[in-house]
Amino acid sequence: MTRTHDIVQKLWNLCNDLRDDGVTYHQYVTELTYLLFLKMAKETGQEHQLPEGRRWQDLKAKSAPERLDHYRQTLLDLGKHSAPLVRMIYTDASSFIRKPATLSKLVTDIDSLDWYSAKEEGLGDLYEGLLAKNAGEKKSGAGQYFTPRPLIDAIVAVMQPTSEDTIQDPAAGTGGFLIAAHHYITEHEDVYGWPEVKQRQFFENAFHGMELVPDTHRLALMNLMLHGLANDPERSGIRLGDALSDDHKKMGKASLILSNPPFGTKKGGGTPIRNDLTFQTSNKQFAFLQHIYRALKTHGRAAVILPDNVLFESGIGKQIRADLMDKCNLHTILRLPTGIFYAQGVKTNVLFLTKGQTEKGSTKEVWVYDMRANMPQFGKRTPFTRDYFADFEAAFGTDPYGGPDALAARVDTDEGGRFRKYTRQQITERGDSLDISWLKDDSAEQGDLPEPAQLAEEALTELAGAMEELRAILLELGEDPTVLEEAGVLS
Repeated sequence: MTRTHDIVQKLWNLCNDLRDDGVTYHQYVTELTYLLFLKMAKETGQEHQLPEGRRWQDLKAKSAPERLDHYRQTLLDLGKHSAPLVRMIYTDASSFIRKPATLSKLVTDIDSLDWYSAKEEGLGDLYEGLLAKNAGEKKSGAGQYFTPRPLIDAIVAVMQPTSEDTIQDPAAGTGGFLIAAHHYITEHEDVYGWPEVKQRQFFENAFHGMELVPDTHRLALMNLMLHGLANDPERSGIRLGDALSDDHKKMGKASLILSNPPFGTKKGGGTPIRNDLTFQTSNKQFAFLQHIYRALKTHGRAAVILPDNVLFESGIGKQIRADLMDKCNLHTILRLPTGIFYAQGVKTNVLFLTKGQTEKGSTKEVWVYDMRANMPQFGKRTPFTRDYFADFEAAFGTDPYGGPDALAARVDTDEGGRFRKYTRQQITERGDSLDISWLKDDSAEQGDLPEPAQLAEEALTELAGAMEELRAILLELGEDPTVLEEAGVLS
């Protein structure tokens, strides 16, 4: 994936040209998406969705002085085009570029990228790499719409989606959960070997999401398209809307929900525009949590990322937790490390639950896995990778529903380990607080030096991070980073 990484860096470096033209950080990827869709439609043989005269070659053929006016008209025309996917991506689209020279440089640089290698390694991975790059840039503000891929992949692995599932993400962002679920299914089932009719039924019915922010919705559609998931966006995929309003009805019920709802309160402090929630609150996480366990089919399962306050807030928070544990089997909580999201201080958890057969007493015990204490400080020099989830995935077991037999097979590690069991009675005695920790965080202690092997491993990790930064600098300067590989500095 080295070539994809280099192309992502080159695309991100184009943002310097956009910034010089007055384009702000949060507009970068949207502006690039408008251009990349035209180019990628050409590379993937999907230009039939675009009207003649409004394709990549038409833009490229224009002289520099007239190209910007042609581009602006192209955006307007595509926003009215009859092909649903094209229309959705370009609805109300307008360019922030002001100088013809800026657009000409973008067109030239995008056209000169190594598209053969990009297609070999996957255009979806290329675009997702660009979204990840944008999410990592704090000034862009995009981190709130992007969940780290190692976390998504670990959650999907233990939830084991199948082609029989109806999968939903009510706060879809750029579509990471739906894409990962699709990837898992196609890896474990011969979806593309099915008859065409069965394939079409699967893609039209399996994946459903909703995103509130129009620009993020554009990025999600582009992401899904490049991963083969936007065949019929009017029937499936990610819709523009608010799951905390009556828009949620467009998604229907689900057998599997995977989501990372936005943090904070409803804009303006108001309550959700839904009268079907038992507990009315302006806290978006509690509102989304209610939506999730209400939208699950009986015996449906869900994994949802939520901040610590959802586990301990009193009042309505306590009532919602009690209602959740009545209606669902909340069998597992994963306490996540800090520093893995866009805001370093955010403390989050993953709640794993299965909709019960009855309205009362569904949760008998809750297992808590502490992946927060004694973990590295994650960042550019210590990247957060899937490897960190290996022990959790093994401890979780092979039953995505958290059934009685699977829970009975788990091992309580007592106070010295990361995985512990708490009965419903014990949680009641805690005032229904699920903010449970027991490990002493030795990483916070001063004067405790790690083992030499650990120090060496951390040094190698930091060196790898520094090398990646050096590669990015060379790309920005227009140099070929392979000279470092030839010299034995990068490999």
